[in-house]
Amino acid sequence: MKYTQLGRTGLKVSRLVLGTMNFGPQTDETDSHAIMDAALAAGVNFLDTANVYGWGANKGRTEEIVGTWLAKGGGRRDKTVLATKVFGNMGAEGDDWPNYDRLSALNIRRAVDDSLRRLRTDHIDLYQFHHVDRRTPWEEIWQAVDVLVRQGKILYAGSSNHAGWHIAKANETAARLGSYGLVSEQCLYNLGERRAEMEVIPAAEDYGLGVIPWSPLHGGLLGGAVRKEREGGGTRTSAGRSADALANTRVRKQIEAYEELLAEHGLEPGEVALAWLLTRPGVTGPIVGPRTVGQLDSALRAVELELDPELLTALDGIFPGPGPSPEAFAW
Repeated sequence: MKYTQLGRTGLKVSRLVLGTMNFGPQTDETDSHAIMDAALAAGVNFLDTANVYGWGANKGRTEEIVGTWLAKGGGRRDKTVLATKVFGNMGAEGDDWPNYDRLSALNIRRAVDDSLRRLRTDHIDLYQFHHVDRRTPWEEIWQAVDVLVRQGKILYAGSSNHAGWHIAKANETAARLGSYGLVSEQCLYNLGERRAEMEVIPAAEDYGLGVIPWSPLHGGLLGGAVRKEREGGGTRTSAGRSADALANTRVRKQIEAYEELLAEHGLEPGEVALAWLLTRPGVTGPIVGPRTVGQLDSALRAVELELDPELLTALDGIFPGPGPSPEAFAW
């Protein structure tokens, strides 16, 4: 495994991040533990979860599965950089009682304690704001974060699904208050969805945030979707984002060209999609969400995969990026 610093911090993390969103809804506890054991044995030390994972009536279940794994001991907690998230409503299913969601100081305090209980640990290494909260001022958010840091409940704060100007506002406010600010941004970023290159990634780089791409295979489209369709394996979708995407003529032509290019080089599409992200400026490591140990093995091979300049140029030809802002839309 290869390692890098998380943004401007001194924290060293693996170039792959083990995502746990499937743990519970699609992968049972026993298999989830096996995947985490295999990842740790391979040197993956960065584990990402969220308080809402498990979803619906089972929200919190994923953190519980991670917690029972950590509780097995054997150095699991000491070797793991543990990241979770706060924002979504964690009240009882169907209960719309206020202050069980978003980023008020009250909810942050409540949510941290609940996550610590489910995760069976005394601290969270990276506490991430799952979405931007347009109703809560950053002064309040940093006041709550600083209290938690002093209490030893969290070490760093990160963002997810924030715009570039949100990152700027967050860290300018933190600087004014003497807080450390955001150290990472978890955003949608892959070969097929490159809009983060316009403002989010430049902002993250300028403020010293590590970029953690989610959905690196674009909901399965970049994992050999056309080949699997042809072989009768179907196409994986992701919460509607990629559903029926291959019915779009433009998208299908892109994916077909992508798979044909990689077939010529004897490369696996999913592994190349991950390896491409590892070449991108500012990227700490993509989040992989294996449902099986076999899927994890494929992701691990991507870390050692070197993409030559000609192939990278060909990939840009198939999936052109938008270019930087404001040039992308102003000229």
